[in-house]
Amino acid sequence: MNTLSYGLLGMLARKPCTGYELTKMLKLFWQAKHSQIYPLLAMLEQEKLVTCELIGQTGKPDKKLYTITEDGAAALRSWIDDAPAGESIERDEFLLKVYAIGLVEPAIALRLFQERTAALLERLQRVEAELEIMQADPTIVKDSTSKQFGRYLLYRRKVGLLREELSWIEWATPLINVNVEV
Repeated sequence: MNTLSYGLLGMLARKPCTGYELTKMLKLFWQAKHSQIYPLLAMLEQEKLVTCELIGQTGKPDKKLYTITEDGAAALRSWIDDAPAGESIERDEFLLKVYAIGLVEPAIALRLFQERTAALLERLQRVEAELEIMQADPTIVKDSTSKQFGRYLLYRRKVGLLREELSWIEWATPLINVNVEV
């Protein structure tokens, strides 16, 4: 099993989900497409690490609701106990563009930073709203055995990362020599 498979089990340990819901939840810390997730869910079901319930919908195809099994929870616990396998992989197209930013006109560079800022502010607003909901429930924040505790920790980390990147952009933007109005 690959890391993404364990990630799916981790999310299903919190609550039963559809593949679509899993894809949305993964965005917090992992980039994966439906084309990656659905085959893994089928494999997890085949290995009896998850079960799947078909839920009928009117005018739409049935949706599948996945639930972790005891064997899946045991596999997840065992994986969590193992040390992570090396460095984490970060893939960010924006950072690749920043690396080569000296090749474009300053106005283009400035626009790149402005667009990133807008996207980060939107994401920060969403993540902070979710974090507020979690912080209103003391059992999530203070009980490390809660199924929501790991999610809470990740949201706190994401808020910090988003704020740090916004701070870095604020620092870097004035370094761009541009003679255009902002």
